[in-house]
Amino acid sequence: MKIDTGTTAWMLAATALVLLMTPGLAFFYGGMARAKSVLNMMMMSFVSIVTVSIIWVFYGYSIAFSTNGHSGLNNFIGGLSDWGLKSTATSVYEGLITSGPTAITDNMPELVFSAFQLTFAVITVALISGAIADRAKFGAWVVFTVAWATLVYFPVAHWVWGGGWLFTKGIEDFAGGTVVHVNSGAAALALALVLGKRRGWPKEPMRPNNMPFVLLGAGLLWFGWFGFNAGSELAVDGTTALAFMNTQVATAAAAGAWLVVEKLRDGHATTLGVASGAVAGLVAITPACGFVDTWVAVLLGVVAGAICAYAVGLKYKLGFDDSLDVVGVHLVGGLVGAVSLGFIAAYPFLPQQHKGLFYGGGLQQLGWQTVAPLTVGLYSFVVAFVLGKIIDKVIGFRVDPEDEVNGIDVSTHAESAYDLGPSGMGIGGGTGTVRESAASSGSGSAGSAGSAATKKVEA
Repeated sequence: MKIDTGTTAWMLAATALVLLMTPGLAFFYGGMARAKSVLNMMMMSFVSIVTVSIIWVFYGYSIAFSTNGHSGLNNFIGGLSDWGLKSTATSVYEGLITSGPTAITDNMPELVFSAFQLTFAVITVALISGAIADRAKFGAWVVFTVAWATLVYFPVAHWVWGGGWLFTKGIEDFAGGTVVHVNSGAAALALALVLGKRRGWPKEPMRPNNMPFVLLGAGLLWFGWFGFNAGSELAVDGTTALAFMNTQVATAAAAGAWLVVEKLRDGHATTLGVASGAVAGLVAITPACGFVDTWVAVLLGVVAGAICAYAVGLKYKLGFDDSLDVVGVHLVGGLVGAVSLGFIAAYPFLPQQHKGLFYGGGLQQLGWQTVAPLTVGLYSFVVAFVLGKIIDKVIGFRVDPEDEVNGIDVSTHAESAYDLGPSGMGIGGGTGTVRESAASSGSGSAGSAGSAATKKVEA
């Protein structure tokens, strides 16, 4: 079969867009973190590109997408038949086009498909880091990225997208609500529990250090997400257009819903709110973007934005320190998007998939849309918790108390983001999120806390 140059060009562009999302995430997380640990926070995203890219070549792609039937061990891992991407490289050298794992990449080189999926693996790992901001050893994080990607992300990608057991059951996950967001959100919760609370949380105000960074990061994520969602069709057709438009309108609706919740609850609509709401909408529409009507995508965005706006406060009630709200946005938002397909899926396109309950599809799809994210979330949580404990026992996962107080940037990287102090060592500063400041002050006003943050810089 001949290469479709238009599709191949689009997929190369989509791959670049998705890769851009990880630096975008670095800005998003970096702006929300403390001034004294912003570089460390950004480094945790960038090093995920380094580690995951390397192991993807040697065995990650093979575990996730090589196929040897749909029974036995191949229901859970693809195997190592494509280790080193040797089959994809051979096809390039011989001028051939190889069939992809689900026979939908016959119109492009398999190496392009592999590169596209690599960028998904990278950002999934990077997402976890937001839950442990300000207190994790950089070396321990590097080890965790390799171990978790190997034991969790690669197998789960195979379960859902690579022909594994959830794929055969008809799970609908267009671009990663279960594989990316529920998966990373559950791991984030596990690591937050392993590392424990930051010193002073939740009593001390912990404000974002750079709101322009947060908005820049959210904008880059929104931009790159069109490659994430529309690119997941692996073609240029009507479904690509549907996914593109649904991504836009759901994100806008979620951002608006979050602002309304803030205004009604706190009396202020904040920049952090619009950024967080946009990300919540992007997360929720990710599994659904190619399966639902556009007017339904708007409603899904509203629901996700409102639910996630309230979900980020669960950490105060339940007592876990998820520094940058990974659980409230990605785990909860991913669950909302994944489960919703059991009700609102209108355009299933694989024989084993079904329409949602509201479209006459019955309960079968709803059942699997509930079982799949819960199973993936539980698996990811357990493995991440065990890995975190092992790493903590062997090399230590949490920085020394003195380094946490003084700032990880200087102690770990010998750098500081802001060279404003007379000593040339930068500043420390209040951090975390505006929501945390409001909660710790008891005022319930995110806007007031953000306003206070602009009046002084805490050393």
